[in-house]
Amino acid sequence: MKSKGAQFAYEGLDRVIHERARLSVLTSLVSHPKGLTFVDLKELCALTDGNLSRHLRVLEEAKLVEILKGQDGNRPQTLCRLTSTGRKRFLAYLETLEQVVRDAAAAVETKQAVSSTKRLVPVQP
Repeated sequence: MKSKGAQFAYEGLDRVIHERARLSVLTSLVSHPKGLTFVDLKELCALTDGNLSRHLRVLEEAKLVEILKGQDGNRPQTLCRLTSTGRKRFLAYLETLEQVVRDAAAAVETKQAVSSTKRLVPVQP
């Protein structure tokens, strides 16, 4: 719960998720419940092999994704998918982001309303 003085301190902005590449990975995986191959995920997120591997390792260590190694015919294949914990944390993260957007929109509306009601008073020399 936020204190009155910390109105815009969003505890739900999980640092593991909030990084742009990891946010892309999780968004891709949440929309593909059966998972995605490493190659498909790499293309969807516009990441290099090494960059995707590094971010997947962070997400796996945080228990947000699972990495399954297997074969597709004679070729090795890596499947990535969200864990149930990962899905819950990601959805909670999205709720916090939605609150950020609502708070920002309300702050802008309030500022505009205050600005439009203020009148400039000429200063007498």
